[in-house]
Amino acid sequence: MAKKGNKALVTIVIIFGVLIVILAGIFGYVYVDREVNGIRFREAQATIEIEKTDFQYDVGQMLQANDIIQSATIWYNWMDKHYPDFVYINGEYNFDSTMSYEEIAQKLQNPDVSHKTVSVCIPEGYNVFDIAKTLDENGVCGETEFLDACKSADGYDYDFLKDINTENVAYQLEGFLFPATYDFAENSNAKDIVDQMLYAFESRITDSWNNYCQSNNMTLYELVTLASVVEKETLGQGVAENIASVFINRLNKPQKLQSDVTIDYGNLLREAGFDDAVVTSYNTYKCSALPRGPICNPGVANIDAVVNHNDTDYMYFFSYNNGADFYFTDSYEDFSAQWAKLGSTNTNN
Repeated sequence: MAKKGNKALVTIVIIFGVLIVILAGIFGYVYVDREVNGIRFREAQATIEIEKTDFQYDVGQMLQANDIIQSATIWYNWMDKHYPDFVYINGEYNFDSTMSYEEIAQKLQNPDVSHKTVSVCIPEGYNVFDIAKTLDENGVCGETEFLDACKSADGYDYDFLKDINTENVAYQLEGFLFPATYDFAENSNAKDIVDQMLYAFESRITDSWNNYCQSNNMTLYELVTLASVVEKETLGQGVAENIASVFINRLNKPQKLQSDVTIDYGNLLREAGFDDAVVTSYNTYKCSALPRGPICNPGVANIDAVVNHNDTDYMYFFSYNNGADFYFTDSYEDFSAQWAKLGSTNTNN
């Protein structure tokens, strides 16, 4: 009898165990089915930002942490089965916990705010207005937002900004927005974009720049300011070192720089609403030496051209043949005579 009783007990245990397994399977199936189809125990809404460094694991963790899904593991397995080659797009996404996995996957291809990476070229010699317009046209950040972010150096942690002028300076960061080709995210914060450009400038600073400044009692800000004028005056190859020598000779004399490109920049500032005190501070026909600040963002070549300028006695120069050629001289009388002879070859004069 005992043996029969033991067999009956074993049978009951086995049956009970099988029932538990079946019930667990049914419960698990129902749980996964409800999870995949957006039928969840809690209601939640969240905005999740996906960056270019985020992949399936990161996205699953963010969805679970914000209660949009209940199981990142189920999400990973479902995505591996249905979308094994899924590509995540940078951006901001609005989710709620009633969304099915299919709806979430589709949403992840259509961000509410795109941060897709775009390649943007900032040429040498662009000023803040040029850069702001380019960024706006490429959907990186707003034109006004970028200009506002360049007005003050506050909030940017770079040693080379410590010597910038602040009084009567329109855009304190002009000159340090390094010209290059960048991969920017669409709809970025303008300050983040400015910071990337400042970082690019910092990485290009050389010992020769610092040594030149130290030897000539200049700040890096003054070096970049002078290089920005050279940048805008240089229309061709091989003349920047001579143009730099002219301006350095004038500064050493001392004599006003009298560079027309500084007037052009002042006109842009006036159009942007800056007052006469600011506009005049950039006019090198009126200020005694350098303009108050850079008038564009020079490239490495023209900063090097100042540092390695030719040793000349030149005090005057002009371009002719529509900028294809330059004439340099140390005599104003010679300058005037040659200008009378060659100036007409510039059809834009």
